[in-house]
Amino acid sequence: MTAPRTGNDARPRLIDFWHDLPREGKLLLSIVVFQFLGTGLVLPFHIVYLAEVRDFGYANAGLLIALQPLVGLVAAGPGGSLIDRLGPRTVMATALGCLVVGGVVIASASTLPVAALGLGLNGLAFGIEWPAAQSLVASVVPSRIRHRYFGINFALLNLGIGLGGIVGGLFVDVERVITFQVIYLADAVSYLPAIVLLLGPLRHVGGRVVAATADDGTPAARVGYVDVLRRPGVASVMALGFLASFVGYSQLNAGMQAFAREVGEVSTRGLGLAFAANTAVIVLLQLVVLQRIEGRRRTRVIAVMGVVWAASWLLLGATGLVPGTAAATVLLAACASVFALGETLMQPTLPALVNDLATDDTRGKFNALSSISFQSAAIISPPIAGFLVGHGLGTAYVAVLVVGSLALGLAAVGHLEKRIDPRVNGIVADEPTPAPGDAHAAPTLPASGIV
Repeated sequence: MTAPRTGNDARPRLIDFWHDLPREGKLLLSIVVFQFLGTGLVLPFHIVYLAEVRDFGYANAGLLIALQPLVGLVAAGPGGSLIDRLGPRTVMATALGCLVVGGVVIASASTLPVAALGLGLNGLAFGIEWPAAQSLVASVVPSRIRHRYFGINFALLNLGIGLGGIVGGLFVDVERVITFQVIYLADAVSYLPAIVLLLGPLRHVGGRVVAATADDGTPAARVGYVDVLRRPGVASVMALGFLASFVGYSQLNAGMQAFAREVGEVSTRGLGLAFAANTAVIVLLQLVVLQRIEGRRRTRVIAVMGVVWAASWLLLGATGLVPGTAAATVLLAACASVFALGETLMQPTLPALVNDLATDDTRGKFNALSSISFQSAAIISPPIAGFLVGHGLGTAYVAVLVVGSLALGLAAVGHLEKRIDPRVNGIVADEPTPAPGDAHAAPTLPASGIV
C-alpha cells in the first residue's frame, strides 16, 4: 500500500520529535509512566479485591465494576460541553481530583455503598478525563506531530501499566487487606503530579476557549452535539471508533479471556503471559511503527490494523484446536502480541483523526463523542462474547471478530477516506494545493514501508 510522503523520504527520528515538541508537551509526557504505574497496580485486581478480599461475592463485584463504565458513559456528553466552556485544563484537573478521592474511598470500602461510591467517582472521572486530556494535548501539540505524541504516550502508558502490574502481583496478598489498601492509595497518589503540573507549570494552557463570533461581531450560536455529528466525516470516524472498540479492546479485556479459558483451556498463568507479551510488544514496537507510518494516510494505517487484528483473532481461534496444551498458551501469547502490533497502528491515528477534524471551540465535544463510541462498545461487547462462548459458539465468535476486523479496514479506506480532507487524513504535502474541484488529487512522492 503506498501513499504520498511529506517532504523528503527520510523518516523522522525520535530526537527530532522531542526537539519539535513544545515544553508543555514534554511536561505532559514526563508524568505518564508514573501516573499509569498506579493504574497498573490495581487494574488486574479489581475483581479479586471486591469479590474475595472485601467478601462482596463475584455477582456483586461484577455489578460494581460495571458501574464504572456506565457512569463514565453518562458523564462523557456533559463533560465534553464543559471542556468547550471551561477549557480542558480545568476539567482535567477536576477529574484527576475525583480519581484521588475515588482511590481513597475504594481503599476503605468495607461496605457495598462505599465501594459503589468510590467506583462511581472513578467512572465520573474517567468519563470526562479522557476527552479532557485529548483536548489538552491537541491545544499544546502541533497537528503535524500530534500523531507521534499519541503514539509515544501510548507506549509510556503501557510501560507504566506493565511495571505496575508486576509490582502489584508481587506485593498483594488476598489474606491481608492492608496490601490492597496500599495499592489503591498508591494509585490515588499517582495522579497528584499531574494535578500539580496543571495547577502550576501548565496553568497558562488549555484555558477557556474564546467563543466564535458571527460576521456582524455578535457571538455565534453555540454548536451542539447534533451539529458536530453533521459535519463531514465526523459520524464515520465515530462509527469507526465504535467498531474498533467492539472488535478490539473490548474483546482483549473480556472475550479473549473467556475464549482462552473456556475453549482453549489456557491457565490463568497463561493469561498473564499473554498480557505481558501484549505490553512488551507495544513498548518495543511503538516507536518503530511511528516512523514507518509517518506521512501515510491514516485511513490506510487503520486498514492495515484491521488485517493485523483479523490475524490475531485467527490465532485465538487456533487455541481451540489444541486445548489445554502448551501450544494453546503459545498461540494465546501470539494472539496478544499480534493484537498489540495493531494497537501501535491505531493509537497514533484515530485520536489524531478526531482532533484534526475538531475546531478549538468544539474539541471537547469531539473527544467526548469518541469516548462515548468506545465506551458504548465496551458495555455491549462482554455480554455478546459471553453468550457466544458460553453457548458453545466459539467458532462463530472468532468469525465475528475476524469479519468485523476486516470490515473495519474496508470502511476506513472505502468510506471514510472519501469523506475527509487529506490534511485530516495525515497528508500534508509541500507541493501546491490541487486545483479546485479536484478533490482527490494529491502529489505523488516516493513511498516505502508498510503503508
